[in-house]
Amino acid sequence: MGRLAVPRLPETLLVVFVVSAFLVPASAAEHTNVVFILADDLGWADLGCYGNSYHRTPNLDRLAAGGMRFTNAYAASSVCSPTRSSIMSGKYPARNDLTVWLGGRTPPGRKLIHAPTVNHLALEEVTIAEALKAAGYTTGAVGKWHLGGKPYLPEDQGFDVNVAGTHSGSPAGGYFLPNKMNLPGAQKGEYLTDRLGDEGVKFIEANRGKPFFLYQSFHSVHTPIQGRKELVELYKKRMKPGRKNFNPTYAAMVHSLDENVGKIINKLDELNLTDRTAVFFFSDNGGFHRVTSNKPLRAGKGYSYEGGHREPLIVRLPGKIKPGSVCDVPVTSVDFYPTILELTGVKGDPKHNAQTDGLSIVPLLEETGVPKREAIYWHYPHYSPQGGTPSGAVRAGDYKLIEFFEDGHVELYNLKDDIGEKNDLAESMPEKTKELHKMLLDWRKRMDAKLPSPNPSFGEAKSKR
Repeated sequence: MGRLAVPRLPETLLVVFVVSAFLVPASAAEHTNVVFILADDLGWADLGCYGNSYHRTPNLDRLAAGGMRFTNAYAASSVCSPTRSSIMSGKYPARNDLTVWLGGRTPPGRKLIHAPTVNHLALEEVTIAEALKAAGYTTGAVGKWHLGGKPYLPEDQGFDVNVAGTHSGSPAGGYFLPNKMNLPGAQKGEYLTDRLGDEGVKFIEANRGKPFFLYQSFHSVHTPIQGRKELVELYKKRMKPGRKNFNPTYAAMVHSLDENVGKIINKLDELNLTDRTAVFFFSDNGGFHRVTSNKPLRAGKGYSYEGGHREPLIVRLPGKIKPGSVCDVPVTSVDFYPTILELTGVKGDPKHNAQTDGLSIVPLLEETGVPKREAIYWHYPHYSPQGGTPSGAVRAGDYKLIEFFEDGHVELYNLKDDIGEKNDLAESMPEKTKELHKMLLDWRKRMDAKLPSPNPSFGEAKSKR
């Protein structure tokens, strides 16, 4: 916020003037806009700027060249809804008991019954949209929501505009319109990702003259795996003999995602908004390992290994972030809330801020320091459809420990030397294992994290097989 010169006024009027100065922006030119672009199920290794030579992502590569690319950025969960709640609230999913994708449940015959969870983001949470809206920002949510149906939709959580945000986790009816989503006037055969990109551009155009926050949440590249025909054919031609774990249709979806990120950043350029707009690009969990390769990371969506929650993260804000910079310091999705507040100069709600778990990464973005953090934590006390089992994890420095709840065993990895988590050090480094396990146990206690319970029918179901 620009510094305000306060004239001499009667004392009562002065109080009113000063208080309102913290709530209402003086002008759009004095404030930083925020565009937060969230992909769905996009893996850490899916973009050209992260080393992928098969997918074409020139717009995201350009965004990275103009800002900072993070190599150790993490989603707060290996599945979608918990991570989305962490972005909106700045809290670990374990703190608000939103630890599974909404609609998730324990499959029959498993050893554990998954931990109790809520089925929406509570209205009591002061979302980042509500914090910015209270300071005079116009707020828009375009695309996937998946944090609750009525009365927990984006318009109930601080967004002035909601386009296509529903309780559904995947695009109901598929990627080719018309489908079952809130998209009136859809043209037959129109591709969902393209339509959402156009809607994001419309929001920016409509609010160009005032501070705005756009939460641009694409469904891509979540299942169903459906791409535009001409792009699928393009990637079929790019296939090489012997290449494995590369899906031309998935690649077409990544291509469309990149094109529509391009629409948004081009519009910012066109309207001369680039220099005062912070752009974030992130994904809600790791890539689905059956349709993409997360290598060199282990596993993917639904697992507590690195492939499940290490994500691409790009942040651009000219004048504050050095173009082409790279940060190797671990960060996590609970950090976005305080970071956005600091970048915009918005104070937010003091009571809510005191309960958040994230740290502002502005010192990293400006290369002025490193946030003081003990560790990063995960809590996923559920079975995932992708094959992951109930587990929790902690990363402190280069070491990461995973605890598996079915049998209580732990695994320890040095990620600096072993990014693929191939060499379990739990037995050879008992003191380090004990140290990190205690950290994880203490953190779960602080969060009041819920745990899965034994399934009383497990033995019976097993004997009938």
